[in-house]
Amino acid sequence: MKYRIEKDSLGNVKVPIEFYWGTQTQRAIENYPNVGLRFQKRFVIAQAIIKKAAAVANMKTRRLEKIIGNAIVKAASEIIDGNHLEQFILPPHQSGAGVSQNMNMNEVIANRAIETLGGKKGDYKLVHPNDHVNMSQSTNDTIHTAIHVAAYTTLQELLIPSLEKYQKEMEKKANQFKHIIKSGRTHLQDAVPLTLAQEFSGYFILNRIETLRNVSRHLLDLPLGGTAVGTGINAHPKYGKIAIGEINKMTGFKFKQTRHMFASMQNLNVELEVSGALKTIASNFIKISNDLRLLSSGPVTGLWEITLPPLQPGSSIMPGKINPVMPEMMQMICYQVIGNDATITHATSEGELELNVMMPVVAYNLLNSIELLAAGISAFAEKCVKGIKANEKRIKELLEKNPIIITALTPYIGYNKAAEVVKRAYKENKTIEEVVLEMKLLDKKQVGKIMDFKKLVKSSAIK
Repeated sequence: MKYRIEKDSLGNVKVPIEFYWGTQTQRAIENYPNVGLRFQKRFVIAQAIIKKAAAVANMKTRRLEKIIGNAIVKAASEIIDGNHLEQFILPPHQSGAGVSQNMNMNEVIANRAIETLGGKKGDYKLVHPNDHVNMSQSTNDTIHTAIHVAAYTTLQELLIPSLEKYQKEMEKKANQFKHIIKSGRTHLQDAVPLTLAQEFSGYFILNRIETLRNVSRHLLDLPLGGTAVGTGINAHPKYGKIAIGEINKMTGFKFKQTRHMFASMQNLNVELEVSGALKTIASNFIKISNDLRLLSSGPVTGLWEITLPPLQPGSSIMPGKINPVMPEMMQMICYQVIGNDATITHATSEGELELNVMMPVVAYNLLNSIELLAAGISAFAEKCVKGIKANEKRIKELLEKNPIIITALTPYIGYNKAAEVVKRAYKENKTIEEVVLEMKLLDKKQVGKIMDFKKLVKSSAIK
């Protein structure tokens, strides 16, 4: 491999000639352990969007020469379009605040801009990573802004559409199951009846989508222009708002400069709120996945009230076995999201004075949660929920054997007598109706009228 020699305040650094990064990125590569983790593509693109917007704002405020500014804009645009992504290989566990990641972007853009001006990599007299690409900026406000831009755009473009897709499929499924009356279960024990539609309505997530939308709006507030500690040192007074206007042109969203610059610079409260909403979604989907596994368990020795789409063989040793692979996949994703939230919670509590330096690990884990949930929920909706079928014969069989339907008779025969009926029904393997008639507590006509399953499952919550 051929190298070029670059120099920084610590001395000379050998940089592979084929790459666009410079001394600070190279030092980071050599210093930080890397087990294959790197910042997500959307985060890198968000960084490039910020650098492009900054260059435009600096040109508009007449601080940056147009020939240099336009070269920066061109280089940043190439990254936004998905080019040069192999230049960003630093792990999220790196220098506090993400200095190395910020400089990685500055150096790549600078060297690519130098090339567009006819120079050679490392000729920073033409375009300098700090003086030009990082003009009016600090790692402290740009990395924080990149988290907000990347997280918000990913939520709007990936996760919320996935949640809406799931909700639509679950509503369709509930509508198909309105006529099916089944045994309810509480404490994993027999309970009073309900419809399969009513049970599935418990898997609706409209409230979770609404909460996520509300919380995510806080990501629209950006600390860009605060530079190092929030005072905006070295930036033109109009720079921040102009740059954010350019970000809005590129993303199509309505970001704005935060009104609480110092609080925003010091804290990662919004990231913590969003992660909390993601954790709640994960908790919901763990429960949903567990229920689908239980309801489809068997087929011979389990509940087997529903069947899930058979997607792949379930065992390397047991022929013919089919496992609930999509719910299992969904649960693993959700556990990861909950783990990510634990990391984010601890990291966001580690701010000191004017800055929280744990931004890189928060950025990585927050985006990891969003992308994992988006991909997982979309696949779960398409490959699992969409193909669920009800085993009506099995459902009816279990319902008729369920002694807890005695609850409907309790107002007529009393709680103690009803408990006696249930005990006898279990012991003698008889239906409630059989035992009630044998004990001459009610006549057949009365039992039939009271224990009309269609009346028993009527609810003001869902028809």
